[in-house]
Amino acid sequence: MQGKTKILFRNLRDYINALISRKQSALIFGPRQVGKTTLVKNSLKSINNIDIVDCFFQNPEIRLNYEKDPALLIRQLKASKTHKLVFIDEAQKVPQIFDAVQYLIDENIASFIITGSSARKLKRKGGNLLPGRVKSFRLTPLLFNEMGWLKSEKSQILKIKNINPLQKYSFKKSMVFGSLPYIVNLKTDKDRVDFLRAYSHIYLEEEIRAEALSRKMGAFSRFIELAAQESGTSPNFSKLSMESGVSAPAVKEFYNILEDTLVIERVDPYLKNARKRIFSSPKYYFFDLGVRNSIARFPLAQELVNSQKGILFEHAIMLEIINRIRALNLDYKVCYWRTSSGAEVDCVIDTGGEVIPVEIKSSSKVSKRDAKGLFSFLKDYSNVAKKGFIITQGDKPEVIADNVTAIPWDYL
Repeated sequence: MQGKTKILFRNLRDYINALISRKQSALIFGPRQVGKTTLVKNSLKSINNIDIVDCFFQNPEIRLNYEKDPALLIRQLKASKTHKLVFIDEAQKVPQIFDAVQYLIDENIASFIITGSSARKLKRKGGNLLPGRVKSFRLTPLLFNEMGWLKSEKSQILKIKNINPLQKYSFKKSMVFGSLPYIVNLKTDKDRVDFLRAYSHIYLEEEIRAEALSRKMGAFSRFIELAAQESGTSPNFSKLSMESGVSAPAVKEFYNILEDTLVIERVDPYLKNARKRIFSSPKYYFFDLGVRNSIARFPLAQELVNSQKGILFEHAIMLEIINRIRALNLDYKVCYWRTSSGAEVDCVIDTGGEVIPVEIKSSSKVSKRDAKGLFSFLKDYSNVAKKGFIITQGDKPEVIADNVTAIPWDYL
């Protein structure tokens, strides 16, 4: 299952490099295999005149030393007379270390680059998340500009530039196998299938057992398969409870675990000053389509795009919008909108001042009929929403109405 490893630039790289150069600290969260360790290691390679200390908590021997004695890090760094840059990988495995980290930052003894995949475990064990001392980031699977897929820098929604050459790995493949860096670098689809099956197994075995749910493993396995199949919808907890054989409260707990371990993205309904009754249940999207398809036990082949074209396309665009907002370091909120009368908009971007409704259609051609939800939203929220967009699989942008523009996915 070996692919030729190709180092791809990431949007977070410049932020991390700038923090390192200023001797500031960063906390980088993200699910397994999104490239957190690779990002940090590549940034550290370019650093000169700074002493670097590595703490890889994946190594059981290193982890055990600091679990037994978190103050060990303080004593080790105090022994040095120079300011250190410490890289702590998989910090959620030793959450006790954060008190030592806070002391070392406050005393200006060291700065830190810290990675982790579960804020839940840190909070549950009383981990100090270093408010005001550390800049937090979220690393995700590869974005369109990290794949070199974007054809235009003139997007009217979330402007971003390609930072890598065009990858041979296609958008259509990403809807089946996802966009984890390792997946993109693999040579064959068989290797991709093998990796995703192993990833799903490792996640269940390691992450969920680490969340102290080993006695619920069977129930959680049934639940997560159903949750993956329902990804992109507002799940019916009662239905999921009956189908998975666990209580409705347990279903809610399991969704919270998926959210806290960064496996799903929660998208809430847009609720501001609506004149119509709005459904209030959130939607959930798995963080990566390949992981979602594997856990759902869907066939990992291009035929899946034919049978679930609309679902997969919407999922991919929603993840791109959510993750691009993070990459651009914008304080925007992503919602959806649906009324009891059936009006619906897939994505609503709330910038704080302006609200931008976005409909997602997997077809290459769209018309005013496809913009009904947008027109309804723009009418109801005319005070904050001035224009709407339809994301398509077409070739060129086109004006559908004075306040609605259709944009191909690779012009987003």
